[in-house]
Amino acid sequence: MLYRWLTHLFRAGLIFTLTGGLASIPAAFADKSGDSNNNEILVAELAEDESVEDVEHSEPLRSSEPESEDRQPEAEAPEVEPSAVPETPASSDDIAVEEVAPNVDLKEVAPTPETETTTKQDEASSGEEQSEDREQPQQLEEASSLKMLGSEVLPGTSTRLAWSPAIQIAGLSQPTPVLVVNGSKPGPNLCLTGAVHGDELNGIEIIRRTMYDLEPDKLSGRVIGVPIVNLPGFQQGSRYLPDRRDLNRHFPGSTDGSLADRIAHSLFESVIRHCDMLVDIHTGSLKRTNLPQLRADMNNPDVAELTRGFDRMAVVHSTGTTGMLRFAAVEAGIRAVTMEAGESLRIQEHQIKAGVNSLTSLMDKEGMISRMFVWGDPEPVYYDSEWIRAEHGGILFSEINLGAKVSEGEILGYVSDPITNAQHPIRASSNGRIIGMAVDQVVMAGFAAYHVGTEAEVPGE
Repeated sequence: MLYRWLTHLFRAGLIFTLTGGLASIPAAFADKSGDSNNNEILVAELAEDESVEDVEHSEPLRSSEPESEDRQPEAEAPEVEPSAVPETPASSDDIAVEEVAPNVDLKEVAPTPETETTTKQDEASSGEEQSEDREQPQQLEEASSLKMLGSEVLPGTSTRLAWSPAIQIAGLSQPTPVLVVNGSKPGPNLCLTGAVHGDELNGIEIIRRTMYDLEPDKLSGRVIGVPIVNLPGFQQGSRYLPDRRDLNRHFPGSTDGSLADRIAHSLFESVIRHCDMLVDIHTGSLKRTNLPQLRADMNNPDVAELTRGFDRMAVVHSTGTTGMLRFAAVEAGIRAVTMEAGESLRIQEHQIKAGVNSLTSLMDKEGMISRMFVWGDPEPVYYDSEWIRAEHGGILFSEINLGAKVSEGEILGYVSDPITNAQHPIRASSNGRIIGMAVDQVVMAGFAAYHVGTEAEVPGE
């Protein structure tokens, strides 16, 4: 009897469990359906390709005198201006500096610092080298230490630091390497950022070659390089962050916003605030490629002057848009430009050499380095440019190459319909030069295919 009673009890419990589980399945699917809808909305809100939107929504170049008085956004400048001073960083990590960063030769192969704690332990084990470094400021009275990311970088030294936005799961944090070269002589602070979009590889190599070629004892000022800003995107080969947002639409960020807002805020406060000059390096996106060029707000006299230091680099006038790193830096009083070179997910030697050459010429022009530098013929400044879009869907076949000069009405390429065999030509709408273009691919009507830059006279000149 006891056995039968237990058997009935067990069956009743099993039936109850199965019934409850089945009842919960629709609710679970409803939750997942809701998440799916949210994801679709998030993707729909992503901004169009920066290369296109940046130019098409740019303010036209203004005349020098009257327009400078109308420049409204400067009302907020007094609030941000003090933070642009390199010696007074806003980050809490920068205030409590207790350890001196080890002096390392960036040309030597070394492991990336895992965390700030690891760096401090390494410093403790190399006390003799640090004691020698501490004597350097007495010899170099005019140069000063750089305090950032919880470390102090002494004059005449180079080191690897680590920046972490502190948004990962505890124990799984993966800090982003930051390369710092503090020259033995005083000078400006130049910051270089790459892979804000994780699939843009040329900028990573441009920064590596530039940084590892510097000698601290021959440098005036400081160079701070963040080769891979969007580390999660880089690891996944993706342009976006894990939350599928475009990081370059969220600067200067905030402490209580989305994941992108928090990462942008951490980078801006911990690193960008130290800059006097910023070069944010990008490539074309969505299977587009760019001629090596600068994007700069030529309405800003300081930014326009900065562009003259880049050798053999075309300049495209673009005011930028709210949320872009370059735009936020300029608003904070930092001279900033965007460098575009090549296409995403590729390493292109010609584009990389052009980028390194231009950064070297910039440092030479700013008095940071002194080298036997032979300047080439100056590239034109394109104050007017437009994207020419495909009017039909199909397969794009280009007839011209990047950098080619074109005439109005000239055929740039065809869109071929694979079903009807119709050939739809795409023609240049004006005389100019191809400064950006889509690679051959399947396109839809309205796809931005060719970026034509037109030289124009500077208003007021």
